[in-house]
Amino acid sequence: MMTAVSSQARQSALAAESHRLASKLRDYLVLTPLSVFAAMSEELNAEVLVKSEHQQCTGSFKPRGALAKALSLSLSQRQRGVVTASSGNHGLAVAYALAALGGRATVFVPSCASPSKVTAIRRLGAEIRATGTDVGILEGLARAYAADHDLTYVSPYNDVDVIAGQGTLAVEMAEQAAGGGLDTVFVSVGGGGLISGVASVLKQCLPGVRVVGACPANDAAMAASVRAGRAVAIHALPTLSDGTAGSVEDNAVTLELCRSLVDDWVLVTEDAIRDAMRMVIDTEHQLVEGAAAVAFAAARDQRESLAGQRVGIVSCGGNIAASTLAIALSS
Repeated sequence: MMTAVSSQARQSALAAESHRLASKLRDYLVLTPLSVFAAMSEELNAEVLVKSEHQQCTGSFKPRGALAKALSLSLSQRQRGVVTASSGNHGLAVAYALAALGGRATVFVPSCASPSKVTAIRRLGAEIRATGTDVGILEGLARAYAADHDLTYVSPYNDVDVIAGQGTLAVEMAEQAAGGGLDTVFVSVGGGGLISGVASVLKQCLPGVRVVGACPANDAAMAASVRAGRAVAIHALPTLSDGTAGSVEDNAVTLELCRSLVDDWVLVTEDAIRDAMRMVIDTEHQLVEGAAAVAFAAARDQRESLAGQRVGIVSCGGNIAASTLAIALSS
């Protein structure tokens, strides 16, 4: 486990790298808006500002980390090949990064991965290897495959380059919120790469900001691991939030970052995720996936403590299959 000093040093280094990368990545990314969601602001009696990464290229925040990692590799490393494991969005992002920068990608996906995401990954030229149901287990298989074939493995979250890339989202948020700042920010959490990068930046740019980790109650491995002080296995149940599903690696750098940077954790039910998804569709006419709806649901859960605040919500993605959407809206 990192000491307090080394933890703070790592957070500072991540924030500095995110700032360095922010302008570099804009050649490949959309500058997504930080917009007021009026109906939710009224519901929470707060000013709710949503960072709409569901409007990002590939439909999620993930290209930030994938591009940051790909840019850290030499052209020969990228051409030899990059391997990853993903429930969909990270694999799509890695495929996008390698297509944009030049190189080959192999993506291990669970057999239950969203068909629309898998199709999109293939469309970008990546090789798909589908097996198993747990992304955490797939990570080990993908790492072994990369080692056996002298390829570069790219973790969805357990990589400081990836984390720094995700932190560029917060660099933009801080700039876009200039003047009013942010009091509380809600971020959906799977392996913790997004919230680690976002919190590292926001804690430096906006002193006093409260960062809340949001997880589906059916699959909250990071929240359980933070409570235990180590990576723990949980009995996960199916969730609409497939983008946050999966276990946490034993050596995950994000575990200590989440422990030290995340102020509170909120676990939300599947009904709350469905209701949040419906609310965004009905009031803003924008499509968000289950993982993004988790952050909205967590903010709604905490409404009593948010009155009068300026609240940020990271809407992390909009990649949802029509069949999954139909289930969410009809239940």
